[in-house]
Amino acid sequence: MDSAAQDKIQPTLLPGSSCPRPEWPEQERAEQLARGAALKWASGIFYRPEQLTRLGQYRSREIQRNYSLEARIKSVVQSYLEGVQTGVWQLTRALEAVQGTREALSQASHLLQGLSRTSQTLEPLRECVVQHKQLQVLTQLLPRLQAENNLSSKELPAAVAHTQTLIDARRFLEAYVSLRELEQLREETWTPLGGLELPIFQGLGLLAEALGQAVEAAAGAAGRLAREDPALLVAAIRVAEVETERTILGQAPRDWRQRCLRALREGLEQAHFASPVLPEPGALSGWLEALQVALPAELATAEALVAPCCPPSYHVVQLWAHTLHSGLRRSVQQLLTGPELGAADTFALLHWALHVYMGKEMMGNLELGPEADVSQLEPLLTSENIEQLEAAFVAQVQGSVTQWLKKALDGEVAEWSREQEPSTDPSGFYHSPMPAIVLQILAENIQVTSLISDSLHRRVHNMAVLELGAFLRSFSDALIRFSRDHLRGEAVAPHYVSYLLAAFNHQSALRSSVSVLLPDGEASGALAPVEAALDDVQRRICCLVLEVLQVELQPLFSALPSRRWLLSSELLDGVCEQTAQFCQDFRRVRKPAVQLLLAEAERTVVLQYLRALMQGRLVCRGADERSQAAERLRHDAAQLKELFLGLVAGLSEDHVSALLDLRGDVSREHRQAALSSLQAGPPPSPSTGRRALFSLVPTPTPSLSSCLPSGPCS
Repeated sequence: MDSAAQDKIQPTLLPGSSCPRPEWPEQERAEQLARGAALKWASGIFYRPEQLTRLGQYRSREIQRNYSLEARIKSVVQSYLEGVQTGVWQLTRALEAVQGTREALSQASHLLQGLSRTSQTLEPLRECVVQHKQLQVLTQLLPRLQAENNLSSKELPAAVAHTQTLIDARRFLEAYVSLRELEQLREETWTPLGGLELPIFQGLGLLAEALGQAVEAAAGAAGRLAREDPALLVAAIRVAEVETERTILGQAPRDWRQRCLRALREGLEQAHFASPVLPEPGALSGWLEALQVALPAELATAEALVAPCCPPSYHVVQLWAHTLHSGLRRSVQQLLTGPELGAADTFALLHWALHVYMGKEMMGNLELGPEADVSQLEPLLTSENIEQLEAAFVAQVQGSVTQWLKKALDGEVAEWSREQEPSTDPSGFYHSPMPAIVLQILAENIQVTSLISDSLHRRVHNMAVLELGAFLRSFSDALIRFSRDHLRGEAVAPHYVSYLLAAFNHQSALRSSVSVLLPDGEASGALAPVEAALDDVQRRICCLVLEVLQVELQPLFSALPSRRWLLSSELLDGVCEQTAQFCQDFRRVRKPAVQLLLAEAERTVVLQYLRALMQGRLVCRGADERSQAAERLRHDAAQLKELFLGLVAGLSEDHVSALLDLRGDVSREHRQAALSSLQAGPPPSPSTGRRALFSLVPTPTPSLSSCLPSGPCS
């Protein structure tokens, strides 16, 4: 602790008085240190005797120093005590001021509570003053209002009731005039009363709202009123227009024009698209047809009847067109988010939305004026919607086509095990409706999609090509199973070869008519997979037919070479006879398939003949036998050549049919008789090295109608 602090703390001491015991431990320790230092100093000064003579001087000097310190301490303490006294006095004065303020606040609180009670007591008096003021103003205004409006205060409720009656009777103009008179009377009392509204006028707001709702309802039925009561519609629109442009004192503007426009839109949507129930499956086409009639009729009504009843600023025809389009678009989108549509409904929606809706029958009608502004309408179906619908349609049609083709194939396969031979056409060729059914199913689906879009047309065409390829593969597999079951004896077919030859005609009919699946302007390479599948089927049928010929000729060729063969032509005569008899049914096959069959039959017989000779063994016992064997080989070659030249008739059934068609007056019975006689006659045997004359004459290719008859698929 420094000396200044000690000077302030220590009390004043009289000279010669003893030092009181310090009250603080720090002070006591400081005094001890001071005494120790003084003793040490004194012991050092007075250690020598000669210094004791100066003791009186030291004592007087220390006494003077002590007096000086005590004077300084007294001065500091006195100054401190004076400051404390001043602070205590100021605190006393502040406390007295706070107590006075507290008493004043308490008195003010009691006064305020008294004023509140007094105010509550005066509230009825204040109301009486207001009523008195209103009555005073009314007393001054009523004579003038009565003179101007011929209406007294007792007649106001009757006037309000009369206005409501006019509204209920839909006499809008009269009701509006009466309402305006009542509101004008209220406005004339508004300012003098300082913005106060008299109780007798409080029902005018509800009355005005009732009139607004009645006008809005009339606007919502604009289409019907324009036909039945156009004067009522005109009155409602006039009231809405006048009220929209009027400023009402003390109230927000009544925008009845917007209410009417909104009612026009809502009423139109309510009339055509209010039902939340979507069309049932298969009923979408009927729904669209109804809209195709109703929407143009609505637009015609709007242009001819509603528009003259409304101001030009309403743009009635444009409002009608855009509102109908918006409602229809919303319904279509709701339809697309529901259960998946069937193929018929999908096709109907695509065709209607892409071609009918914006066509001349509806929105593109030339009689529809430019004010409709249909060019600004959004597409009824977005590109995503079209993509979704086309993909769904192709998938559904593909499933149906697969079922139809399977049904047609199952029906054809069931025919192969019949006891009767295959059916023939008027020309005597094996015939079946299956190729016509297959192509008609595919061609009709391709053709009908051309009415929608090029993209859907290409999709269905690609689908048809894939399905036809799959059908041909299934047809080939069915032939393999049919042949396997027949050869194993599990299901022997009485006319096995005949039905294989009929399948040859099916393949030819499909090949000649498959071009109907080719879109206009499309390269023929698009049908390459189908043609490859047809080639595979043709090779498969040819192999199956010639397998039967090989089985029949195998016993005869097994005897080659032998002495019997060397000495006689009996074996080869049997081969030729068996081959000619087997190939007799080839006449039921159309060209050019019959030429392929004959060529393959000739190749098969020759190869089997050569294989038998090469695999067999004949020992010639001399030059004569070797010469005889060589002669037998030459004779066999000539006999086989004559055999197959004879199977190629000069005048074919195609030539006879073409001549009968050219004549045009031959009945079906005579045609069949002529062809039967040609088939029953012996085949011509042209000279060696010469071809038949009529084999060089081309015959007309059967027309497409022979394969693809008109009429719906059964």
